[in-house]
Amino acid sequence: MRGMADPVSLWRIAPSIYLPALLYGIGQGAIAPVVALSARDLGASIAVASLVVAAAGVGQVIGDIPAGALTTRIGERRAMLLATGLVSVALVACLLVPNVWGLALAIGATGLAAAVWGLARQAYLSEAVPIQLRARALSTLGGVQRIGSFIGPFLGAFAMKFLGTDGAYWVHLVAAALACVVLLSLPDIESVRRNRAANPVVMQSTRTVIREHLPVLRTLGVGALLVGAVRASRQVVIPLWAEHLGLDPQTTSLIFGISGAVDMLLFYPAGSVMDRFGRKWVAVPSMFVLGLAHLLLPLTHSGLTLTAVALLMGVGNGLGAGVIMTLGADASPPVGRAQFLGAFRLFADTGSGAGPFLIAAVTAIAGLGPAVLFMGLTGWAAATAMSRWIPPLPRAPE
Repeated sequence: MRGMADPVSLWRIAPSIYLPALLYGIGQGAIAPVVALSARDLGASIAVASLVVAAAGVGQVIGDIPAGALTTRIGERRAMLLATGLVSVALVACLLVPNVWGLALAIGATGLAAAVWGLARQAYLSEAVPIQLRARALSTLGGVQRIGSFIGPFLGAFAMKFLGTDGAYWVHLVAAALACVVLLSLPDIESVRRNRAANPVVMQSTRTVIREHLPVLRTLGVGALLVGAVRASRQVVIPLWAEHLGLDPQTTSLIFGISGAVDMLLFYPAGSVMDRFGRKWVAVPSMFVLGLAHLLLPLTHSGLTLTAVALLMGVGNGLGAGVIMTLGADASPPVGRAQFLGAFRLFADTGSGAGPFLIAAVTAIAGLGPAVLFMGLTGWAAATAMSRWIPPLPRAPE
């Protein structure tokens, strides 16, 4: 049949691309609501707890550029296996460390693993999937991670009934082990190997990558930085505001999961809109809605109103599923793709790391409410940047 000669179909690559990402996302979703709470249990203030959450973003920033070089050298599957091994060690450390700063180092290591994991997946899809399917492929990747983020908090809440806060980390450990088993049981995708052989990647230093692509990085990259900051703040402000309202950790995890339910429903429609009409039609509404939800959060005074705002955050976040990965893929060159994606992800992940730091700083100066409002305005700044700097919809070459 002629279908076998197609470059790639989403159904053909689904098991090897999306199943491990789903498992990894379940683990990340399980621990997302409890990292700040674990820090609080170890005696951290609200500001320091925000810094512990921020450590994951710092780890991703540190790992972005090396992840590109590593994936080029050892291949996508081996890079993924290395990342799952690293995150497993880090999670064991989360369970054993006796102080806040040990927890921060362990959470930072999970971010380093996430950098390798995320770049390996994105680099393959950017190269192998036709342009007319690119946004759907990458938004689906973002979507299955969101499905994992939806499932994870519920599994974490169940495990915490028996194991306390540590239960969430055990869920991530089990999910990482299952992802490793799936990766070991699946062969490498041969088309990737052929593409690498036909188009060897030129190794470039971080300085060279940034210099050659500075026009993109100083505009679209800055927009990605703002997007990353607003998205990361969502993982901090919901649990901290829930604690401010006196809600227990299990309730907080459930609110996180309900927000994720809305988040995960929007990824494929978002990808379809991006492929048909352009990336701007998704990026701008996503940031506007997410910013609005932050501005409404300080008005909540109960679990019900907090859930309503968390749902709105889920809508805003879900609308933007895969948009940063898609924009990076659109701008990436055919030669040196992984290195460019590492540099572009550096901007987005710097934003992800900066978001919790900004919350910590503003909270220390003015309180949690003003910090949340500041991030809402940052979301609207991101919407403005995306509206101005996203280029027209790319087309496949004739």
